[in-house]
Amino acid sequence: MKRWTSICAAIAFVLSSVHAQPTASEDRARQIDAFMNGLVEQGYAGAVVVALGGQLVLSRGYGLADRAAGVPVTPDTVFDIGSVTKQFTAAAILKLQEQGALQVTDTIDQFFPAVPEDKRGITIHQLLTHTAGFRAGLGGDYEPVLRDQYLARAFARRLVHNPGSTYRYSNTGYSILAAIIELVSGQPYEVYLREQILLPAGMTQTGYLLPDWSEATLAHGYRRRLWRYHDTGTPLDRAFADDGPYWNLRGNGGLLSTAADMYRWHQALQTDVVLSVASRDLLQTPFADEGGGTSFYSYGWAVAETGRSTTLQAHNGGNGIFFADLHRYVDEDAMLFVTSSSGRRDATQISGDIAAMMFE
Repeated sequence: MKRWTSICAAIAFVLSSVHAQPTASEDRARQIDAFMNGLVEQGYAGAVVVALGGQLVLSRGYGLADRAAGVPVTPDTVFDIGSVTKQFTAAAILKLQEQGALQVTDTIDQFFPAVPEDKRGITIHQLLTHTAGFRAGLGGDYEPVLRDQYLARAFARRLVHNPGSTYRYSNTGYSILAAIIELVSGQPYEVYLREQILLPAGMTQTGYLLPDWSEATLAHGYRRRLWRYHDTGTPLDRAFADDGPYWNLRGNGGLLSTAADMYRWHQALQTDVVLSVASRDLLQTPFADEGGGTSFYSYGWAVAETGRSTTLQAHNGGNGIFFADLHRYVDEDAMLFVTSSSGRRDATQISGDIAAMMFE
C-alpha cells in the first residue's frame, strides 16, 4: 500500500487566507454537489461526506460502484481507504494504553525479545510517528507473508536512519504496531479493532473481513486504459489470509469502510465514546515535522494549523485504484471525507477543492 503525499499543509495554506466561520449552508452543499456531479461526467465514482459546525451538510455517492450492473455509489458503499487505516491502528494502541496493557514509551524488545540490538531501543511512540527508522515497505500488498515471517524480515533489514532522529514514512512500522496489538491483546488485529474501536463508534461496516458485506455494497475499482475503463474487481477480489490481509498490508492500509461510517468516526472522536480526552489529544499533537515546518505527523494523522484557530487533522491513502482522504477541523466540529475508485481525479485532489468551498 503506497502512501500518497499528504496535502495537509497545502489545505492549511488555502484555508489560512479564509477567515469566515463555517456555517451549515444549503448553498454551500449545492455548490459542492454541483462540483461533484461535474466530476461524474469526467468518469469519477466515489462518495463524499461534509459536516460543518456539528451539522451534516452533504452525504452522497456519485457515479457507479459497479458499471456493468449499473449499481450506484451511496454513502454506504464500501471502499478501500488505504493508509487512512493508520489512525485506527494508532487508536487501538492508545486504547491498550488506557487499559494498562502497554505504554507508548515502551521499547519493542519488550514484545519481541529476539529483536536485533540496533532495534531494541525503538519505542512504540517512534513507530507511531514514523521516526523509528524502518523502511517504507517490505514487499507487495498481497504477497502471502504471515506475521512471524514478516517480523523476521523487518528486523533483519538495516534501519534507514537512527531511531528518533528524523521522520520517514513507514508502512513497516504500522504493521509492527499491528503485531504488538495482537501479542498484547491476545486477539487478531481486526477482532481487537472491531470490539474496542469500531463497534463502540457505531462503525459496523468497517473492517477487513468481519463485517461480511454483501457483494452489492462493494465498490469496484476501475483503471482507465486509453478510452475505456477496465474493472479491476472489488477490494476483496485479492489474496487475503483467513483473518485478513497479509502482513505487508495489515495495520498500515487496506481497511474497508463507507462514507457513512467515517462520519460516525468523526463524531466518536468528538466525544469520549472510544478514546479519552488525553488519548484524543495525542492524535492531534504535532510530534514529527513531515518536512517544511507546516505539517507534522501525530499518531496516525498529519496535523497542521489552518489560520482560523483550529487544528486540521488529515490523512489520505490509495493503491493506484482506490483512494480516500479524511480531514477533521477539530475545534469547529467539521469534517470532510472523500473516496474514489476510478483513478480519475483521485480523492486527494478532490478534497482540496471541496475544502476551499467549505470555508469560502
